[in-house]
Amino acid sequence: MDGAELRSRTATLPREPGVYQFLDNGTTLYVGKAVDLRSRVRSYADPRSERIRRMVRGAKEIDFAVTDTETQALLLEANLIKRHQPRYNVRLKDDKSYPLVQLTDHEFPRIEITRDPNPAATAFGPFTNKGTVEVVVKALREIYGVRGCSDHKFSGRTRPCLDYDIGLCSAPCTGEIGGEAYIEDVESVKRFFAGETGVLSDPLGRRMENAAQEQAFERAASLRDRLDAVETFHEGRGEAVSSTESARVVEVLGVATEGERAIVSRLHSENGQLVDRDRHYLDIPDESDGHAGVLSAFIAQYYAERELPDSILVPEDPADRELRGWLETERVSLKVPGAGREATLVDLAIKNARRTDHSDDPVSALAEALSIPHPERIEGFDVSHAQGRSVVGSNVLFVGGESETSGYRRKKLEERNDDYANMRALVRWRALRAVEGRDDRPDPDLLLVDGGEGQLAAARDALAETGWDISVVALAKAEELVITPSGVEDWPSDAPHLHLLQRVRDESHRFAVQYHQTLRDDVSTVLDDVPGIGPKTRTSLLRRFGSVDGIRAASTADLRSVEGVGEKTAKTIAERL
Repeated sequence: MDGAELRSRTATLPREPGVYQFLDNGTTLYVGKAVDLRSRVRSYADPRSERIRRMVRGAKEIDFAVTDTETQALLLEANLIKRHQPRYNVRLKDDKSYPLVQLTDHEFPRIEITRDPNPAATAFGPFTNKGTVEVVVKALREIYGVRGCSDHKFSGRTRPCLDYDIGLCSAPCTGEIGGEAYIEDVESVKRFFAGETGVLSDPLGRRMENAAQEQAFERAASLRDRLDAVETFHEGRGEAVSSTESARVVEVLGVATEGERAIVSRLHSENGQLVDRDRHYLDIPDESDGHAGVLSAFIAQYYAERELPDSILVPEDPADRELRGWLETERVSLKVPGAGREATLVDLAIKNARRTDHSDDPVSALAEALSIPHPERIEGFDVSHAQGRSVVGSNVLFVGGESETSGYRRKKLEERNDDYANMRALVRWRALRAVEGRDDRPDPDLLLVDGGEGQLAAARDALAETGWDISVVALAKAEELVITPSGVEDWPSDAPHLHLLQRVRDESHRFAVQYHQTLRDDVSTVLDDVPGIGPKTRTSLLRRFGSVDGIRAASTADLRSVEGVGEKTAKTIAERL
């Protein structure tokens, strides 16, 4: 995109902290953080280096997520970079990342600070202040004696190591503590990282008071400093905004409404790391119960065919007994946090649900999803026939997401029972008219054919043969998959850009069927010789039963159900046919 287009796209970005991504056909080119998203992204319209200028030119779309603080933006940026490995984030392409704390999955788990957590371990973080994390981990080891040694050092010991002597380990390696008691201590450590500060601050406080009473003031001062670090650890000074649960997968939902539509924002956390987010749209019926009803409908529909998380955080109780019963059966925790970091996560989800950007415009969203220029004019194509007879094609027009009937066209095609050949002929007819200057309509920005890979291939053959350079995709009815030249897109069923393509597809189908029925009904049939059957009644009979054979198989009672057919006419039809 060029500078003018970038300025236009950034006009609706919020002036809040967050993370932004420049993308090309779904590939992340660059991830950045900002205190003011609009101002920061707008600055790329006049890049200061050739490298960034190339990145902006190669980008087709911009995505963003609102965060509560700059620190949260920093950490989400780091996680997105690790996940997507964007080519233009060269300054972060070293082995440095934000530290996490992990508890390994050994029989006697080890606690350690790491930048590359083991997938099987229970991880917490990431954290912004490694020094604070080190103080907290040491305090946890002093209170609960969780080992920090390597597997090599742990195995085959006959006596405890120095860590046991100085009070940093309870020495499970030599049986100084039993397995059950050790696991209880590990669970206390997990509870601390889950947000239960008192698990560590209470025993530290008691030790500090004892040291003061014994006039061991240096020891008391050291404990006081540790206690301060522990008590502020969960207040945002050392930790990222992440799940406060030990659950490995947590999802956070926020809701906003816009007229008759609701928007649900979903934040996704894995192993305590906020790693992804998206938005979904729902139509609101008149009888909906506000946000509670929206949440209930979304959870039931969204997770019915997806893997459930361990925990779902929501801004208010869906108040649906069946829904809660289902989640309890599946062992999913549904929580409405009142305060603390979990409530902060819900606030972030609500902010992202309320955000406004051009993805709410289905035409712009379609452009982003397909990585094409803004498809202001979309033409839809469909073919209708009856076993190769009365073959017709439709060509409808949508401008700005709305149908424009003055641009509708239809074409009678060669009679053959070949859907691919028929589609190829229809698109070729439109393309030739365009390249030869015989069509009074402007060229469209996108063609949509009703069908799957075969219909798309036929349409592309027609375009290649005529030299008409227009983007084309297909929409398959069975699973509502969007077929593109580069692959198959399975968009969310509530995506507004999918709804737009469905409207174009359905209108082209309706227009084709209507024309087909008109041609079929104009064909002379044996009904023309039946007394009492005029053109209107003949048309009604054919539409009701589909063909002369269908009318012949109908009972007199069924015939009388057609407007204009009385008992006498029904008997006459039965006798003549």
